[in-house]
Amino acid sequence: MEGEVAAFMGVSYAAPPFGPRRLRPPVPPEPWTGVRDAFVPGPTAPQPGYLPAMAGLLEEAAAPGEDCLNLNVWTPAPGRTGRRLPVMVWIHGGAFRNGSGSLPSYDGTRLAAEGVVCVTLNYRLGAEGFLLLPDSTSNLGLLDQVAALEWARDNIAEFGGDPDNVTVFGQSAGAISITALMTMPRARGLFRRAITQSGAGHHSHPEHIARRVTERLAALAGAKPTRESLAEVPPERLIAADAALGQEIAQAAAPEQWGESAGGGTTVLPVVDGATLPQRPIDALAGGAGHDVDLLTGTTSEEFRLFLVPLGIGPRITDQVLQGFLAGLGLDPAEARKVYARSGAAPGDLLSAALSDHAYRIPAFRVAEARAAHGAQTFVYEFAWPSPALGGALGACHMAEIGFVFGTLDNPLAGPDAPRELSAHMRAAWTSFARTGRPTGTGTPGGGLPHWPAYAGGRSVMRLGGAGAPLVLEDPAAEERELWRGLREAVPGGA
Repeated sequence: MEGEVAAFMGVSYAAPPFGPRRLRPPVPPEPWTGVRDAFVPGPTAPQPGYLPAMAGLLEEAAAPGEDCLNLNVWTPAPGRTGRRLPVMVWIHGGAFRNGSGSLPSYDGTRLAAEGVVCVTLNYRLGAEGFLLLPDSTSNLGLLDQVAALEWARDNIAEFGGDPDNVTVFGQSAGAISITALMTMPRARGLFRRAITQSGAGHHSHPEHIARRVTERLAALAGAKPTRESLAEVPPERLIAADAALGQEIAQAAAPEQWGESAGGGTTVLPVVDGATLPQRPIDALAGGAGHDVDLLTGTTSEEFRLFLVPLGIGPRITDQVLQGFLAGLGLDPAEARKVYARSGAAPGDLLSAALSDHAYRIPAFRVAEARAAHGAQTFVYEFAWPSPALGGALGACHMAEIGFVFGTLDNPLAGPDAPRELSAHMRAAWTSFARTGRPTGTGTPGGGLPHWPAYAGGRSVMRLGGAGAPLVLEDPAAEERELWRGLREAVPGGA
C-alpha cells in the first residue's frame, strides 16, 4: 500500500510463451494455489536495449525472462467489488522491440489516486511478437494485448474496477497497437475508450512485406522461415538478427521493399493478415471500424528531435541532404521549406519538423478525420512543453509527455523543475476521459483546462504545455495538413 493505493505486481495473464508454446498464440496461465509475491514486477519480454546514445534519456527494461506475459495493477479500492471504478490499461511503446509495463515512468500510483484502476502490461516484442509465419501465425504481440484485456474483463472487478468501462491508453508502438485493436474483431467489446499518444493507424505491414521481413530475419538468424525452425533459435540470437535486419533496412531506405519500416526505425510491425487484423487500421477506421470507441489522440510538437538530437544527426543535414529527404517523402522541397520555415532556419530543424509530421502528426489528424466522417467522437491534443534534457535541445520531443500523464516527473525527460500543475491538468483530463468520454476536469483547485471541444468541425486541438496556459487552437497545422494531402496514404506497404 502507498497511501490509499494498493499495487499488485507481476500478475500472470497468460502462460509463459516459450517451450512448446513459443511463437504460438497466448493461452491462460496454469492455476496456482497459495500466496504469490505481488510486490515485485514480473519478467519482461526479451529485448535488445537502446543505443548507447540514448543512455540516460530512456529507461531500460530489466530482468527479461520466459514468464513475461504479466501485468501490474494499482487500485484505490482493493477487494471492494462494489466500487466499479473506471479502468485504464496502459500499453507501452518502444518501436515494437523494447519496453516494459514496469518502467518507473509508468507507475500507476498517482493515476489510481485520481479514482481509477490502472493496469500496465508486457507483451511479446520483436520477432517473438510480430513475424508472419507460413502457417499464418501473426500479430502474437497484439494477441497478448487482447489476452491481457480479457484478463481485465474477467478479473478487474476484484480490484474495484468496472469491466464495462475500460480505457486502453498507450504511446508510440503502444498507441499504434491500440489503433489496431480498435479494428480487430478479437478485441471488440473489450474496451470502451482509447487514448493514443504519438501513434496512429498507418504503421503496419501488408502480407508480402511481412513475409519478406520473416524470411530475411530467419536467414540472419541461421534458421528457416518456419515456426518450428525459429522456435529453436535462442531469443538472444533472434534479437541480434532483428538488429542486423534493422541496419540493412536503414541502409536500403526502400519503401517498395520494406514498406513502413523503410529507414530502419522499425523492423516488425502489426501485420495486415486478413484474419487477426483484416485491414490497415487507418483504412478500417475510414470504413467505420471502431466508431463506437471514444478516442483521445495527439502528439508532441517536436517528436523527431528525440531521434535526431542524441545521435548528432541534425548538424550533419545539409541543404542538399534535406532536399533529398523531402523529395523522398513525396513533398515538393521548395514548398515544404516554405511551410516548415517557422520550425527553424537550420536544415536539421526543417527535417525534424517534416519527419515529425510524416510519422506522427499527420497520421493522428487522419485518424481524427476518418472518424469524424462517421460521427465518432474524437479529441485531439498537442503537447508543447520542451524537455530540459540535453540542455533543452530535445524540445517537446517524443515521449516528453509520459511523465505528465502518470505524474512521474522524476523521469529523464521531465526533471525536478517540470510544472506540477501541467501534470495535474493532464491526469485530470485523462482520467475524466476514462470516466465519461470527455477530457475535462480542473486538475488543481482554482484552475484547469479550458473547454475542450471535439476535433470535428473546427479541427480543434488542445495545446498543452506551451507558453502560457493550455488553450484550444482551431486547425493549427492547416498548411502542413494541406502539404501532405494525398501523399502519405500512397506509400507502399501501408504508409
